[in-house]
Amino acid sequence: MKKWFRIPILILLCGFFVVMAGALALAFYYRNNFPVNTWINGIYCTGKSIEEVNAELAEQTEIPILIIETVNGETGKIDLREADAKADYSSALKTYLHQNATYRWIKHFEKPVSATLEEVRYTWDSEKLKALFEELSFVQEADCSVPGVKVILTDEGYVLQDGNTDHLNSRKALQYVESCLRMGEHNVVLKDGGCYENLKDNAQDKAQRMLWSQLEEIFACNLIYDMGEEKIPLTQAILSQFLIVDGESIQLNPEGIQSWVDELALAYNTVNTTGKFQSTRGDIVEVPYVTYGTELNTKEEVLWLTENVWENRTVRTQPEYHVPAYLKEGFTRGLNDIGDTYIEVDMTLQHLYYYVGGELSLKTDVVTGNTKRKMGTPEGINYVYNKQRNRVLRGPGYASPVKYWVPVKGAIGIHDASWRSEFGGEIYKTSGSHGCINVPTDVMAELYDMVEIGTPVVMFY
Repeated sequence: MKKWFRIPILILLCGFFVVMAGALALAFYYRNNFPVNTWINGIYCTGKSIEEVNAELAEQTEIPILIIETVNGETGKIDLREADAKADYSSALKTYLHQNATYRWIKHFEKPVSATLEEVRYTWDSEKLKALFEELSFVQEADCSVPGVKVILTDEGYVLQDGNTDHLNSRKALQYVESCLRMGEHNVVLKDGGCYENLKDNAQDKAQRMLWSQLEEIFACNLIYDMGEEKIPLTQAILSQFLIVDGESIQLNPEGIQSWVDELALAYNTVNTTGKFQSTRGDIVEVPYVTYGTELNTKEEVLWLTENVWENRTVRTQPEYHVPAYLKEGFTRGLNDIGDTYIEVDMTLQHLYYYVGGELSLKTDVVTGNTKRKMGTPEGINYVYNKQRNRVLRGPGYASPVKYWVPVKGAIGIHDASWRSEFGGEIYKTSGSHGCINVPTDVMAELYDMVEIGTPVVMFY
C-alpha cells in the first residue's frame, strides 16, 4: 500500500515542477519579449523583442518639423527627415516591459492588454542636422554679424543695428537644439537655453545709442495726416526721409520734406486734372475738373512739418491729427474728392441725378444746351457756388425769369424752365437752352431745398 501511495505523489510533484519550470521559462522569456495578447499603439507585440516593436512603431510615426524660435519671435523650421531622423521608443518600451514582465503576463490570458506610449525620442544624423541648422537665416545673420552698435538707414527708415545685445551663440544654440531633441521636444525656444549673450559697449557704441535715443524722440511725434477718408501716420520710414544722420549728429533734410509733400500733393490734387467717374448709366467716363477740385498748399505744409517734426518736436502718447492747408478744398476731402454727395448731369441721356450719401435722392429729365446752335452745355466737374430765388437770367436777345437759380460755372447753372412743357429725349439738339440745365419747376423746387453750396456737379456726354 505504501508503494502505490508514493507513485501518485511523485507524479503530482513531477507535474508541479514541470509547470513551475514552464512558468519560469516563460517569465524569463517575457523579460525580453512582449507577453501574450499585448498591443502597443495599435501594433500586435506578442513574442516580439523591444527592437522589433520599436522598428514597427518608428515606421508608423510621423517625423515632426523642428521649430526653433529666436529671441525676437522669428522662427526657423527644419524638416527632420532631411537629417535622417527616426522615432525611438526604446526607453519607453523597456519601462513597459519591465512593469509587465515575470508573472504579470499571466493576466494577459484574461483579456488583451492595449497600451499607448507617448514618450518618443529621436535619433538623427548630427552632421546633416548641423548643416540644416546653419542654413537658417537667423543663424547666417548671427554668424555674419559684426559686434557693435550703429544707426543705419533701411527701407523701414533709420534703425539701430545692435550687434551687442542678444548676440546669438550659434554653437551653443545647436547644442541646445540637440539636447531638446534627445528629450523628445521639437519646439525649441533658444532663449530658454541661454543661447544669447550681451557684449560690452565701447565708446563708439555708447555714442550710437545716444544718437538713437534722439531719433526715437522724433519718431514718437505720433502725428497723423487727416486727408479725409484716408489717414496717413508719419511713420518711422516717412520721418526718416526728413532727416540726415551724419556720424553722430542729426540734421534736417529740407529736400526730403519737400519731396514727400510734393508726392502727397500729386496723389490728392485734382485741380486742372481729369477724373474718372462712375456714371449711373453704367460706364466710367473721363471728365475734366473745371471749377471744382482740390489743391494742397505745399508751401504751408513744408513749414508745418519743419516746425512740428524738427523745431518744436514733441513726444506724444496719443495721436495728433493734422488737417493740411489747402489752396482749394473740395466739398469732400480724400482721394475721391467728389465723394458720395453730388449732382450728376448725363447730357447724352438728358438726365439729372442727385446723390446724397451714396443714395439716389432725386432723378429727373432735363434739357441742356442747344448743340445745333453750338450752345451745348460744356463738360466738366464743377460745383454749386451759389443759390438764388426769383432771378432774371439775361443774355443776348433774351431775359428769362426763373424761380430757382443754382449756378455751377459762370453763367451756366441749373434752373427751372416754366416755358417748357417737355423735358428729356433729344430736345436739346435743336431746341436746347443757351447752355444751362433746364429742370421741371416742381423738381427744381425740391432740388433747390436739398442741395448745399459747394456740392460737386459732374457734367458729361
